[in-house]
This record gives sequence, C-alpha cells and structure tokens, in this order.
Amino acid sequence: MSRLEIEYDPDLGRDMYRLVNSVVVPRPIAWVSTVSIDGVENLAPHSFFTVASAVPAILQFTSVGRKDSLANAVDTGEFVINLANRPLFEKINASATNYPPEVGEFEAVGIETEPSKAVRPPRVAASPVALECRTEGTADFGDSVVVFGKLVHIAIDEAVMVDGHPEIERLQPLARLGKDEWSTIGEILEIKRIPYEPRD
Repeated sequence: MSRLEIEYDPDLGRDMYRLVNSVVVPRPIAWVSTVSIDGVENLAPHSFFTVASAVPAILQFTSVGRKDSLANAVDTGEFVINLANRPLFEKINASATNYPPEVGEFEAVGIETEPSKAVRPPRVAASPVALECRTEGTADFGDSVVVFGKLVHIAIDEAVMVDGHPEIERLQPLARLGKDEWSTIGEILEIKRIPYEPRD
C-alpha cells in the first residue's frame, strides 16, 4: 500500500475540512427542526450527529458555524431530530439552502409539519422517526459548536416496525459522504459480538 501522508495544517481551512469529510464516512444525518424566539420554524440537516450518552439518552449534533439550528436550540431549549430517509432526499437537500433566519424552511421547501408531543418545534410529518429533545448544553470547538439534547419523546411510524423493533430496510436512512455524495444503507452485514473467555 502506498499512502499519501498529510500533516494537519489549520491554514488549509476548508480544504482540510473537505478531506476529512470524505474519509469520516458514512455520516448519519440529524434533520433538525427548531423554532426561533420570533416563531419561525427552522429545518436543516446536520451530518455531524451521534448518540452522546445511552442512559440518560443524550443526542448531539454539530453546527459548523453559527447556524439557525444552533441559535434556536440554545434560545428556546428545544429541538427535534427527524430521520432523514431516501423518500425525502430532495427535500432534505433543499432544506440545507442558506435561507436567512426570518425564512422558515418548512414553508420555503414545502415540507408538511405535524405537532410534537413534548416540545414546541414541529416534526417532519413524512419522516418515520422523530426524536424530541430538550437542550442540555453546548460545547465550542474552533469554528463549530456541539449541541447536546436530552431525549424526552420518541415517535416512530408503526409501518417501519417488525417484531417490536425498527427495521432498517423500512427506515431507508440516508448518510452523507464526501463532496456532494450521499448514500443509502447498501449491503447489510450481521455478526454477533464475540464474548471474552479467560483461559485456564
């Protein structure tokens, strides 16, 4: 194997960011809905997203720059993570347009809402999963801010459930890759974890 060796250089800025984005893949997408203090309903995808804690359930997404999702989650203390899936691909991408704060993506893109149960921001009506969260805190790193939210309510479309568990092929989740690339789940592999057995 012949490797390209690159010393990290913060002066490379966006070029380094694009390179890292192309190798930290695939990245799940938090399609975050929020409401501003002025009542504007915001919706945007964030591909730096994961679970921060199992118990209690804490989810996190990263705002690269000071995005409206960040401002609203901090100002109001609430947000919803909607599952970004294949049938909504074009609308998810359209909601990433850098609209000004006074323009709501739900209305601008033509995305139907439904009321949440425990928080004020609406859900994406067509998304099969909504994770309603209350903001627990933030952490600043360079040009980005990580937002942590405590999960307070889950809503799952019964059509994606099989034997009491969400079926991945029915969820059809999307992920971000590098450049302008996205992916679906592709091949599914299954293997059991190997328990440690001490030797005598």
